[in-house]
Amino acid sequence: MKPIAIIGAGLAGLTAAAELQRRGLPVIVFEAGKAIGGMAASFKDKDGFAYDFGAHFITNRLATALGAADTCRTVKHYGEAVLLNGRFRNYPLGLLFDPRFAASAVKARLTPAAPARSAADLFRANYGGALAEAVAIPLAEAWSGAAARDLAPAVGQKFGAGIAKSIYLNVAARVSGRAVSNGYSHEMPESAGVYHVYPEGGLAKLLEPTVQAVRASIRMESPVERIVVRGERVVAVRVRGEEIPVSAAISTAPVNVLPKIVEGTDALDALAAFRYRPMAFVNLRFSGRAILPDTMLWVPDRQQRFFRVTEAPISMPWLAPEGKTLLTYDLGCEVGDETWRMADEDLAELCLEGTCRIFGNDLRKRYLGAGGTLRTPIAYPVFLSSYESARQRFAQDSGVAGLYSIGRHGEFAHILMEDIYWRTLRRMNDVAAYVGDRQASGSDPVRDLMGVSSELLDSLAGSLQPAPAPHA
Repeated sequence: MKPIAIIGAGLAGLTAAAELQRRGLPVIVFEAGKAIGGMAASFKDKDGFAYDFGAHFITNRLATALGAADTCRTVKHYGEAVLLNGRFRNYPLGLLFDPRFAASAVKARLTPAAPARSAADLFRANYGGALAEAVAIPLAEAWSGAAARDLAPAVGQKFGAGIAKSIYLNVAARVSGRAVSNGYSHEMPESAGVYHVYPEGGLAKLLEPTVQAVRASIRMESPVERIVVRGERVVAVRVRGEEIPVSAAISTAPVNVLPKIVEGTDALDALAAFRYRPMAFVNLRFSGRAILPDTMLWVPDRQQRFFRVTEAPISMPWLAPEGKTLLTYDLGCEVGDETWRMADEDLAELCLEGTCRIFGNDLRKRYLGAGGTLRTPIAYPVFLSSYESARQRFAQDSGVAGLYSIGRHGEFAHILMEDIYWRTLRRMNDVAAYVGDRQASGSDPVRDLMGVSSELLDSLAGSLQPAPAPHA
């Protein structure tokens, strides 16, 4: 049996490899870099501050599924707040109890509305015009880099549970003394028994049991140069100039990269237009704790360059030395623009100045310096209406037999770590069925490699048979 190629050794790729291997199917994981784990990476500086690449919210359910529950600490508190007109409001209850927002939301619910044609329409219909204009629309535009009227209504899938469910989960968190997951898992039900944890030693520890299970199948520093398609079917991958026959290919690469690396078909050309939002994450260090009103602060203020600030040590005090804290700022940008090109020290000063406008200039006295900046060209998928129909088709099928996309970037989806895990497991059902059907049908490797139909080959074979002798 030809192996199944898996491109990328992050959470999705490793989960796929382990599941297919469990089913008795041969796999090869090709990782272009020198490290396993993809975006699940943590760093610790000489002063004892720990940094995650992006915000990773891990539940006890995911840690248990990955066999890493014993390495995790329980997160006892997690909360979010929104800055509005100089005041901090708890999310979601603080917004719900604002009379202006509540009245607007009730009015929207009681007014018949046409089907939403954009994210802006959806926000106004769901939350009312006041909350949509003050919070939802500014934040959506900040993290997407696009006008809300140009975003597809599917952007609403990014947001969490309904109002009643959010209230229940908030109450459960207070009663249990644990950071109950609220809006961080869409694939599996959230309840009082599903809460946030964090692995000792950083995010890479979470993947160690899976890595051990599939280590023999991983090839490091092996970028896949081409996925070879013949007859609209994946037949091989090219790695370091070597063409390796495969029965299927599973990609975790950004979808807009696929048209460049898939050879032999134009079925994926529409994906080249799909956009990801670049982001700069700036870390600043301070003395003291609890600068923010809660772990995460949303800033729907168009005058600020950042739209979100996170103080992870409020929830996970071990991420900073005793008596110190770390703020992480999310700045939307475009590759090559002013923010992207700005020196790290200038970005740090920009964020510090913006923070002082919120909390006062006395905060400068507590500033201990920058902790570095992380930049990524593919932080969030952008659901533009202009390619929404193509996105929906791709979500159902890649358009090429034997080619599958998984993971946050591979699926072009607003999903976090737990949802990546469960969705990957489900997609492996499709992969296993496809490979099994190919084996059961006894597919002819000559047909596969030539990329021509069985009917045409059979016709050609018949024409080459000797003609019957004439009757006497």
